[in-house]
Amino acid sequence: MEHHTATVIGARPAPALRQYVDSYICFDLRGLPAGVHCGPPSRALTAVISLSDPLEIAAGVDDGSPVTRFGSVAGGLMRRSVAIHHDGRQHGVQVSLTPLGARAVYGMPAAELAHQLVPLEALLGALGVELVDRLRAATGCAARFAALDELLLRAVVRGAGGDRVRRVRPEVAEAWRRLIAARGCVQVGAVAAELGWSRRYLTERFRGEMGLSPKTFARVLRFEHAHELAGVQDPLPWADVATLSGYADQAHLVRDWREFTGRSPAAWRRSEVLLGAG
Repeated sequence: MEHHTATVIGARPAPALRQYVDSYICFDLRGLPAGVHCGPPSRALTAVISLSDPLEIAAGVDDGSPVTRFGSVAGGLMRRSVAIHHDGRQHGVQVSLTPLGARAVYGMPAAELAHQLVPLEALLGALGVELVDRLRAATGCAARFAALDELLLRAVVRGAGGDRVRRVRPEVAEAWRRLIAARGCVQVGAVAAELGWSRRYLTERFRGEMGLSPKTFARVLRFEHAHELAGVQDPLPWADVATLSGYADQAHLVRDWREFTGRSPAAWRRSEVLLGAG
């Protein structure tokens, strides 16, 4: 049996990219039990480039969604997990874009990608093909991070020179920042009032840009925080996870966990073979 090894290295992008790109992760996981990894909803638009076999991904967990093979894949904001089928090995690079970066890098609002998985090359064209080739040819994570900085900066510069990229409304950007800062624990109506908008107008404008309403995005942020707390090596009791991540009680956490992952928290923890791999 192959020995279990896990190399997971994260990095911040170049300063000029940081309003558009949140983080990079270079990962090489080997010798794990074959299974299905639950890729949860988060604040980011995630792109993954495989450095080995194609990724096998379904748009839902345990719901009969068909599995599609991707050499590289990009997704929008989600309100449910994707299922990543694997044989015990995962080797690749993950890029987390901010929703505000969708226009800058992909040339479209995040809303156009919401709840979707598409080949990265379909969004970036020849630049995407070059990016994937460069990442696969590079040796080591540092070289891959440098290639990401170079190619994504080119994508931003290319987008800035065209009229297809309109700026995000500053009120929407500010609402996004406030929701992020509060990890979703803020009243949408209060945010709207501070911006001088009605709650309905903010909801329409936010959904039109991001693909999720501010209320749903706040729920994703609370779930994301809970998911981080639950994924550590020595996790807290679920009641404590619920309290720390802003849920009224454990029952509300369980409700959201089932909606976002298709599983109860306990079933998720039992089935998640990549849990703690980093």
